[in-house]
Amino acid sequence: MTLKTLTMEWTGDCLILVDQRKLPHSKVFVHCKTFEEVAFAIKDMVVRGAPAIGVTAAFGYVLGAKQFDGKNDEFLEFMKKVRQTLASTRPTAVNLFWALDRMEKVLNESINLDRKSIIKRLEEEALKMAYEDIETNRSIGMHGQNLLKDNDTVLTHCNAGALATVDYGTAIGVIRAAVENGKKIRVFVDETRPYLQGARLTTWELVQLGIETILITDNMAGWVMKKGLVNAVIVGADRIAANGDVANKIGTYSLAVLAKKHGIPFYVAAPTSTIDLTIKDGTEIPIEERPHEEVTHVQGIRIAAEGVKVYNPAFDVTENELITAIITEKGIVKPPYSENLKKLFLR
Repeated sequence: MTLKTLTMEWTGDCLILVDQRKLPHSKVFVHCKTFEEVAFAIKDMVVRGAPAIGVTAAFGYVLGAKQFDGKNDEFLEFMKKVRQTLASTRPTAVNLFWALDRMEKVLNESINLDRKSIIKRLEEEALKMAYEDIETNRSIGMHGQNLLKDNDTVLTHCNAGALATVDYGTAIGVIRAAVENGKKIRVFVDETRPYLQGARLTTWELVQLGIETILITDNMAGWVMKKGLVNAVIVGADRIAANGDVANKIGTYSLAVLAKKHGIPFYVAAPTSTIDLTIKDGTEIPIEERPHEEVTHVQGIRIAAEGVKVYNPAFDVTENELITAIITEKGIVKPPYSENLKKLFLR
């Protein structure tokens, strides 16, 4: 049972991840043979993007089960440690916890089987999750491309492409689907400080796809909107609350406010696994704060004065009233989100 995409490869005893810290300068692969190595890869952003993090954690869970070499009555306790280690890596992306819940459910349902059979079922579930993600993203793309017209220019933020998923992408998946359906689409890409996912990753993906791509600094977005150069903003999401508030890469909120000011539709593309109906609104979403060096340094080179204080939240929350529609694999959701997001789970 194997898997190979742009983002990851599963060989059966090793999860191989493209090191997104090294792109676009070099294509380096990180080989994870233990759940601890998978946890580090998530924490240190070797892999990033909510859907990709979830599936990566699922394979980390499988590796944990394979690592165990104790007595049978100690297995469940060991797997609790595996889950806790993986769950502690990135607190904002709900897909991480969604994936671990699925894996734990399979474990509990299989606990009376022999160890080999348990591991087989866990591996099957992780692979199922991976292939589901690819199909989900293609469905998001097909629904979302209906919102774009030929010759539209889209502005996007961070990286919500194939690298943020198992394959194809969410926000970038919408753009890809529009192009595949014969539409000419141009894309403005925010560089996305401080980690530069837009400049390093999204431009790399779009250029390879042959889509016209224009890189701008984050603080140019308002100006290009004012000049009438943008027809739509499309971003991904790391968690969507029950009322439609969206947590996404820091800077997303600013774009939503600017889009509202200039009368530009603001779309969020995300799988239903990113929707967290247990969270009432965006105030309940935990916001991860990243290391200060991400702001004071660029690729290891200091750009800020020694001794300066830093605030580095990785995400912000965009209120639902700023969001025109949420694009999912089950269709396009429009306000009122508190009612219409729930309906998705009844389909």
